[in-house]
Amino acid sequence: MNSEQLQGKWNQFKGAVKQQWGNLTDNDLMRIEGDRDKLVGLLQERYGKAKTEVEREVDDWNRTHRMW
Repeated sequence: MNSEQLQGKWNQFKGAVKQQWGNLTDNDLMRIEGDRDKLVGLLQERYGKAKTEVEREVDDWNRTHRMW
């Protein structure tokens, strides 16, 4: 998937990401821009969870939504 395709998909999924992780702001979603690693890092920061726990949450969410 090229960056344009990923960006298009990200725009579709921003609402679902915000619904799942309500502590993320619209500015956070703009910074993430569909990058899984940025999402994981920001979730760690906001929720104070271990990286492995956040990665598991993101992967579980992704299985449902098929973002990455």
